[in-house]
Amino acid sequence: MIDDCKMRGLSSTRSHEPRVFAAALFIISLSIVDACLTLELVDRGAEELNPIMAYYLQQSPLIFFAVKYFLTCAAIIMILHIGEFCIFGNRLGGEVLFAFFILVLALVVQWQLVLLHFISG
Repeated sequence: MIDDCKMRGLSSTRSHEPRVFAAALFIISLSIVDACLTLELVDRGAEELNPIMAYYLQQSPLIFFAVKYFLTCAAIIMILHIGEFCIFGNRLGGEVLFAFFILVLALVVQWQLVLLHFISG
């Protein structure tokens, strides 16, 4: 029989507040919007500047979308699992990183909307 203490050590179940779940869903939503806008911009003659994502975009739009979705979800899962990070000597919780990612993705989406406006004429 396996010792109960050893089993508890193997468990990685954590409880998160509803706002963390909402933030994760918002990040995924912004990432999906980013992917859709990127595909629209590329259709109109723009170029994907991220070489890794450009490679997957050359494969197919579906592969590009799937890889972007997978990478976003994997990053969220890692942040939720690790919980705290040490950046420049400061301890930061996952919620701070989520807020940072929301800000960055929102700015990217806003920039893409500006580009669409100017491309459309």
